[in-house]
Amino acid sequence: MGDVMKISRALLSVPLLILMTGAALAADVVYPVGSRLGLAPPPGLTTSRGLQGFADPTRDAGILLAILPKDAYGELDKTVTAESLKREGVTTRKREKLTSPAGNGFYFVGRQKMKDKQVQKWLAVVAGTDFTALITVQVPDDAVKAYPEKAMRDALATLTARAEVPQAERLELLPFRFDDLANFKVAGVAPGRAVLLSDVTEEADLPAAPHIAVSLGTESPSQADDREAFARRAFDGITNLKDITIVSAEPLRIGGQPGYQIFADGKDAKTNMGLKVVQWIRFGNGVHVQLIGTAKPDDWIAALARFRTIRDGIQSR
Repeated sequence: MGDVMKISRALLSVPLLILMTGAALAADVVYPVGSRLGLAPPPGLTTSRGLQGFADPTRDAGILLAILPKDAYGELDKTVTAESLKREGVTTRKREKLTSPAGNGFYFVGRQKMKDKQVQKWLAVVAGTDFTALITVQVPDDAVKAYPEKAMRDALATLTARAEVPQAERLELLPFRFDDLANFKVAGVAPGRAVLLSDVTEEADLPAAPHIAVSLGTESPSQADDREAFARRAFDGITNLKDITIVSAEPLRIGGQPGYQIFADGKDAKTNMGLKVVQWIRFGNGVHVQLIGTAKPDDWIAALARFRTIRDGIQSR
């Protein structure tokens, strides 16, 4: 069933007891921070940064929203069945059509045992204009009075999609912030972990444009020799480059913390385009920040100045 079913299985097994803040009016469509999808949640379900959905932590009830590629709908329409859900521990009792502003689709209603409790479960799939929406709803038996089936069905029917997520919201999903984006655009975000900044946002245009990837890791060697070896291993792990020649490598201080810098020449693995590359790693208390900047030789001097602006303006949240 591929990656699509892996995602749906993961959503079916996620416990929704998450500490939340904020509130929403049931009559209003609310977009979780960083999400293209939104809906009007029943009273009591709220959002918080880092959660792509809505939850009531006191009742362990919630709604999770996920966006998949547009062509995923056809696969899910065929593979998400009462039989396949039963293999994932969900006993379904009906499949219904779903109509919403985001698009049309279907949903299953059933029950699942999670840890020591039985929960009501909904799995909805909606075909959007350029995406497939996958929505998972969980309501424990002891919370059904607060969140009856009609309330959840009505909420699903309000599913709405916005054309794009504002850049400021996408940056809110990161564990760090930037003092200055150096006129870069946000080309991609891995919530809680990494961001790709570039002059373009289309993947096909990326190799030719200056771009820098910034990510947070959970390791931070304390000895200087170990840091050098760590930085070189990290550099060797860059997968979109080939024919790499290291020009220089040395330790340096970054933001008052120990760091390591590597400059190199190479080629883009797909296009064979010649590129210049810099990797900086800033080591902290049990974590490290890795920055990888890439640009064509003709753009390098101007791009490097912008990369340094990004490097020197990273702050922890």
